[in-house]
Amino acid sequence: MRRLLPLALLWPGLAMAQPPELPIPDGAVRTAGILREADAYALPTGPARDGPPPATQLQGDVRIEAWRIADAPDPARILAPIRAAMERAGFEILLDCAAEGCGGFDFRYGTEVLPPPEMHVDLGAFRALSARRDGPEGAVAVSALASRAGPSAFLQLVTVTPGGEAMPITAPAAARPGIPASNGLASALMREGHVVLDGIDFAPGSAELRAAEIPALDALAAWLAADPSRRLVVGHTDLTGPLDANIALSRRRAEAVQRRLTEAGIASARLEAHGAGWLAPRAPNATAEGRAANRRVEAVVPGG
Repeated sequence: MRRLLPLALLWPGLAMAQPPELPIPDGAVRTAGILREADAYALPTGPARDGPPPATQLQGDVRIEAWRIADAPDPARILAPIRAAMERAGFEILLDCAAEGCGGFDFRYGTEVLPPPEMHVDLGAFRALSARRDGPEGAVAVSALASRAGPSAFLQLVTVTPGGEAMPITAPAAARPGIPASNGLASALMREGHVVLDGIDFAPGSAELRAAEIPALDALAAWLAADPSRRLVVGHTDLTGPLDANIALSRRRAEAVQRRLTEAGIASARLEAHGAGWLAPRAPNATAEGRAANRRVEAVVPGG
């Protein structure tokens, strides 16, 4: 069963005989929510070609929300029911494209996207959708962006409504979401023997975890607690700076993750911390997106 956001709630005054609903996949954890009243938004209307994508400037209340979704559904599957809901509500689909078809790097960095850890975009595995409906009080629009990111997927929704129709918004979920050990992270560990941990955020040059609550570490602790025989190697990799200094910093960061797991009740003897520096990249380092992909913390099952 999917969680559904009624469009009539998102956009007051848009109610119909049978209000359409905006489907959000099961298990989605809200990572951000921003409301900008009486502001502007550039709604992308086509693929990027050697620069930012073409866009229509809209005025109104701009709401930006993002979710992290376990079990990594395909971006097209995430956006398909959203597109269907838009069409049922009489919206015109202005853009529906994927990765290189959208313009790749130029599209990603030519549109408004929340930064990690709230939203992650894989340049080779994202899909974008834009839709608009004109009414007597002005245009109502939605821009959706879905992407895979390791064992998870991310969804960002931007909605624009005419001024005066302010939408209530709640703070991003900060409490532990109670991710069970059977989630996508655990499945990836069992299947692949390693997994990149989402939501791990360090200040530049620092080994201090910024977030008080990290859902991926909650899930990892649950997976370890479910079977006392399970052990992990926690390794951090990065792709900037001198190798020796980088390895030292990456090890301290891995140790910070190790400490967080022991604070969650996992015996330290079941965990090892290693720093790989920039010796194990998973993406080209020539772009900001590639460097962001390489700055990661991975959990590895010994022998996996």
